Amino acid sequence: MVCSPRVTFFSTLLNHCLSLESLFSVKIVHAQLIKLSLCNANTFLGNRCLDLYSKFGTIKDAFQAFDDIRHKNVFSWNIYMRVLISLDDLKGARQLFDEMPERDVVSWNSIISGYSSSGFHDSALRLFSQMQTFGVTPSDYTYSIVLSFIQSVHHGMEIHCNMIRNGVDFSSVIIWNSLIDMYCNHGVLDYAFGVFLNMEQIDIISWNTLIAGFSKSGYKELAYKHFNIMRTTNHLPDAFTISSIMTSCSSSNSTIDQDLSTGKQLFSLSIKLGFLSNTILSSAAIDMFSKCKNINDSIRVFEEINNWDSCVCNSMISSLVNNRLEENAMDIFTLSLNKNIRPTEFTLSCLVSCSSLFLPPVVGTQLHSLVVKLGFENDSIVSSSLVEMYTKCGSIDSAKTIFDQMGVKDLISWNTMILGFTYNGKTIKSLKLFDELLKNGPTPDEVTLYGILLACNYGSLINEGLLIFYSMENEYGVTPKDTHLTIIVDLMIKCGRLNEALEIVTTMGSGLNGVMCKSILDVYGVYGELRFIEKVAQRLIEFEPMCVLPYIVLCKAYEVRGKWESVARVKKEMKDRKIKKVVGCSWIGVKRNLFDFKESEVVHHGGEDLYLMLRLMMWDLDDEGYYIF
Repeated sequence: MVCSPRVTFFSTLLNHCLSLESLFSVKIVHAQLIKLSLCNANTFLGNRCLDLYSKFGTIKDAFQAFDDIRHKNVFSWNIYMRVLISLDDLKGARQLFDEMPERDVVSWNSIISGYSSSGFHDSALRLFSQMQTFGVTPSDYTYSIVLSFIQSVHHGMEIHCNMIRNGVDFSSVIIWNSLIDMYCNHGVLDYAFGVFLNMEQIDIISWNTLIAGFSKSGYKELAYKHFNIMRTTNHLPDAFTISSIMTSCSSSNSTIDQDLSTGKQLFSLSIKLGFLSNTILSSAAIDMFSKCKNINDSIRVFEEINNWDSCVCNSMISSLVNNRLEENAMDIFTLSLNKNIRPTEFTLSCLVSCSSLFLPPVVGTQLHSLVVKLGFENDSIVSSSLVEMYTKCGSIDSAKTIFDQMGVKDLISWNTMILGFTYNGKTIKSLKLFDELLKNGPTPDEVTLYGILLACNYGSLINEGLLIFYSMENEYGVTPKDTHLTIIVDLMIKCGRLNEALEIVTTMGSGLNGVMCKSILDVYGVYGELRFIEKVAQRLIEFEPMCVLPYIVLCKAYEVRGKWESVARVKKEMKDRKIKKVVGCSWIGVKRNLFDFKESEVVHHGGEDLYLMLRLMMWDLDDEGYYIF
């Protein structure tokens, strides 16, 4: 097709407008085209104007440009549909798609991508199936879109078979990289490796995807091995490669020394290759040193970084929080705000989660205000952190208000609220919320059932607790673990059903643990059968050698039976092991002052007024009919 000089001239002008990203220039050229009737007559120029308006114009401009094109072709319709999708008008885009007189593979790709980006994955899959029913062969881009949102590995395998059936070339690096990434995300690493081996061409992204898949799935040895193999080829590692390997250098305590050594070697290699300025790699290094219990090296890396961004600050803040350095984390957060670094959802969630440690809880309320100001109150992770923070501070009503206002409640949110009610003594409300979860929420998991069993324990609701415990596997598909067994046994012991509790431990558990031993000693310690109490006390000493409870219980048990030699022996053993009773304390924050109260403390600042107030409160409780211990 030969273009006239005028068409070539205006096309060049429009290209210049694109390079300048100047809406004003586009409108001037567009007005000139309308004046010369070129927009109506020449579809190519009309499409060029429409495309520019779709990039940096308004919906009104795009609509007018689309309307001005007299002879619309498939490109005109595709561009206008892309405008509607970019404006989140998915309904309008789908209506336009259905009305299009002609649809090519780009049309299908656009609407599939629109549904996918809006979270309507099932609708996107249906469109992918309809696309082939209408005789349109998917392109490489189509497959890469579909593979990016596949929820089930079985669907991924079906797409893989579809690709082979449609003769997708193995030399297409992009599509096969997407397939490797899909299999890695679902943990099917043997299939990912099979695709990798069958590729005709391999690029750095292929290696990175495979190595990152091994690393995320916990196969760090395979990640190291393929990283070393990669270095023997003509593909040099980039910052993403090294950061993926560094991520795997953060495992169990038994391999910390080995992981730290490997991490240091990788960090040295990154410096040698000039990647230290890369914030993704620096963030990975900070995280790696922190998880290897080497927070000082994390701080050194952070101090060496000249240009901070949210990624680096998030890594440093989370590392400090995980190492119980919450005040330092707040300092870094304050410095990042001074540098105009906008906090992300991750930043706020991390800080809100630890803000309950600051008393008085002024920091938490300030962070809550910042969450609202930045528009993150609808984020489920941030909202769950706020609920957790308020429950830990005892502001259970504030926590419930935030929970009720959440648009999308995931299981973490439900679990946080259930545990919040439980820890604040609202056991009945915890059970009611559990019933609401069963009706309207997602399927409960082991954390949910832990929280509800704990509520039954705190409320001495033996029948409800046993009903839930025995129906865990059949009703909810959750196999009882030691944590669940410990709670139900503790509940049964407190309710005087020791023999049944011991029978459950014998049939379902591996024996008494520390919590169970403490419950038995608390309830039956002094007046129980002496030989049994001695065995339980000895077992608790094996679990917690420095725990004072078994010694105190044994002393009292021997005293009431007149076994004074045994009392002397226990006290001597306590002295030899340097075991002393821990003095309990509680604290309360009032304005900006923190007051602590130790157990059995008589003298306290303002003590007379304090104990007078306590006596008045006790009288009020007595008048209301409460039993005073």
